[in-house]
Amino acid sequence: MSYLEVRNITKRFDRQTVLANVSADIEKGELVCVLGPSGCGKTTLLRIVAGLETADGGSVYINGRDCTSLSPGKRNFGIVFQSYALFPNMTVAGNILFGLRHKGKLGREEMRARVDEVLRMVDLSEHRNKYPRQLSGGQQQRAALARAIAPAPSYLLLDEPLSALDAKVRVRLRGEIRAIQRALGITTIMVTHDQEEALTMADKIIVMNNATVEQAGTPREVYDRPATPFVANFIGAMNFYPANEVVCAIRPERIEISNAPGSCNVAADIKGFEFKGAMTRIYGILPGQTEICVDISSDRADEIGLCERARLYLRIPEEHLIKYPPPAARVM
Repeated sequence: MSYLEVRNITKRFDRQTVLANVSADIEKGELVCVLGPSGCGKTTLLRIVAGLETADGGSVYINGRDCTSLSPGKRNFGIVFQSYALFPNMTVAGNILFGLRHKGKLGREEMRARVDEVLRMVDLSEHRNKYPRQLSGGQQQRAALARAIAPAPSYLLLDEPLSALDAKVRVRLRGEIRAIQRALGITTIMVTHDQEEALTMADKIIVMNNATVEQAGTPREVYDRPATPFVANFIGAMNFYPANEVVCAIRPERIEISNAPGSCNVAADIKGFEFKGAMTRIYGILPGQTEICVDISSDRADEIGLCERARLYLRIPEEHLIKYPPPAARVM
């Protein structure tokens, strides 16, 4: 039995189904990312787990207990919203104290000690007396996280916690969140549309699309063995091309290239390329006008002298090919 179980959750708004028989298993201490495009139902699922939204069907079990009808206040979770939802008239310490007083389980000195502890944990001790407007976006995010974890909740819910931050801050904070989550051993569900966040932070990824779960697995599983073309295309880059009554797929970095035929067996004409720092992405055209992209190191690109309209020769390793039924043959 999993620590947190979602069973056949269904939810409709008016005539639109936003969750269709969604099930998931989350183990104690895991960080699980619910990943998918906007409108796929991931935030609604998070709100149902929290009790902030009522499901039309299905059940939520927490540590073996049916909590489907339990009010949010009795579910013992911490939550960080996309907007952080800090009280603007309270200092950082005041925001954290508010959450502790709301729980009502600690005495005054215990609460002060807990505030000190979580401020140290999120590296905000020097900012305890500042108001949210005096903090950077990253500091506000850490203050919201401190408020959420201060009451020692059974599980933590994060709704797009890094989406409002710039790229460098996001990279730093996802490492900090992961470190804090591991240190506390707290079961965490994080909603995101960012593939890189999910791949770098999660123990398990639940990929959603059109109100359903397409695949659940470790980051390596969903990247290397995507169960559906949607997962293959949504997480990372993927080449698709028809071959012998199937659709073949291969990651750009798995394709080997040469500027001479040799052992390579497919010719491609270069349409263009993008320098991306350590990596260069090549866009090519195969016979039959099928487009393909290949990722190589920029050093290798310099070595072979990349230029547009030149011809390259590709080897597509069979062991890295993924094969899907053609669209008409797929069961939807």
